[in-house]
Amino acid sequence: MNNYRHKTNWMLFLFLFAILTGLGSLIYTRFLVNILKNEERIKVEQWAEATRLISMPDSSHTEFLSSIIENNISVPVILTDEAETIIGSKNFDENRMRDPGFLYSQLRKIKNKPIVIDLGNGHRSMIYYKDSLILIQLNYYPYVQLAIILLFILVAYLAFNSSRKAEENQVWVSMSKETAHQLGTPTSSLAGWVEMLYDKYPEVSLTNEIALDVARLEKITERFSRIGAKPALAKDNIIAIISRTIDYLKTRSSSKVKFIPLFDPSEIVFVPLNAPLFEWVIENVSKNAIDAMEGSGEIRFNISLTDKTILLDITDTGKGIPGNAFKKIFNPGYTTKQRGWGLGLSLAKRIIEEFHNGKIYVRNSEVGKGTCIRIVMNRE
Repeated sequence: MNNYRHKTNWMLFLFLFAILTGLGSLIYTRFLVNILKNEERIKVEQWAEATRLISMPDSSHTEFLSSIIENNISVPVILTDEAETIIGSKNFDENRMRDPGFLYSQLRKIKNKPIVIDLGNGHRSMIYYKDSLILIQLNYYPYVQLAIILLFILVAYLAFNSSRKAEENQVWVSMSKETAHQLGTPTSSLAGWVEMLYDKYPEVSLTNEIALDVARLEKITERFSRIGAKPALAKDNIIAIISRTIDYLKTRSSSKVKFIPLFDPSEIVFVPLNAPLFEWVIENVSKNAIDAMEGSGEIRFNISLTDKTILLDITDTGKGIPGNAFKKIFNPGYTTKQRGWGLGLSLAKRIIEEFHNGKIYVRNSEVGKGTCIRIVMNRE
C-alpha cells in the first residue's frame, strides 16, 4: 500500500508541477501581451496622426510622415471614411485581397476600437486595426507550452512506470523461481514419506489428507516455477475446476466460513484455460473474502453463461469496499491488512486478463454488508 501511495504522490507532484509551470507562463505571457498591445495601439495612433498631417495642404515633413506610415509592417490596418467606405489598407494578405469582399469581412471582425482622424471642416476618417500575427501567436503560446509540458510529463511518467514495472517483474520472477527451487526438495521428500505411510499404515484415513496437501504443495511449486513464462491454455471443464477448488478450501478453512456453490457441479462447460493458475485465482479471491469476513461468514459462488462467456460471481458477507477503492484493490502492494504483501488480487487480475484475455472486477460492494467479485472467462 505504501508503494501505491508513493506512486500516487509522484503522479500528483508531476501534475501540480505542470499546472504551476503553465499558470506562471500564462500570467507572464499575458503581461507581455498587454505591453505589446499598448505599443501596437500607440503605433497605430502615430500612423493615424501621420495620415492626418499628410492630408493637410500646408503639411511639412511629408517624407518623414510617409516613413511613419511605411514603417508599420506588422499591424493590419484599414482606413475608412465617415460612411465606413474603405479608402486604404495595409498588412493584409495580398492574394486574399483580390476578393472584393475580403476587407469588408475583416472590418466586421475587428474588435479593437477605431482611431478617429479629425480632418477639419467637420470631416473625419477612421482607422481600424487588428492584432498583429506575433501578438496572436503570443496569446496562444502559453497554452501550447502547457500542452507540451503535460505531454512531456506524461511520456516521462509512462517511461518511468514501464521501466519500474519491468524491474519489479524481474524481481518477482527471480523470487518466484527461487521459491519454487527451495520448495522442490522438501515437497519431494514429503511425497516420499506419504508413500511410506500408505505402505505401512493403509488404514489411517489421515494419510489421504496429507497426500492432498502434498499434492497442493507440488502444484504451488509448479505455479511459482512458471511465473514469467506464458502459460499454455487447454480446454478444460471450468465447473469441475471451480468445484474442486471449493472442496479443497472447505476442508482447510474455519468451520465458521460457509462455502455455498449456487450452480450444478455436474454441469460441463469447456473453457480454454490453465487449470493450476485458474485455481490460484479462485483461492486468492476466496482467501481475500475470508479475510474481509474476519473468519466468519458466507461465500457464495454463482455461475451464469452467455453464448461466448462464463460469468463467475464470488460474493462474501464481509466488511465491503468503498467505491473509490474498486480499482485500487487490484494494484500491486495495495492492502488494508497489517501483514500482507497486497499481491493476491493483483496476481488474480494478471492471470485472468493477461493470460486468459478475461476480466475481473468488483461487480458491487457495500460497506458493512459484503462484496461481489466478478470473473469473466471466454468460452472460445
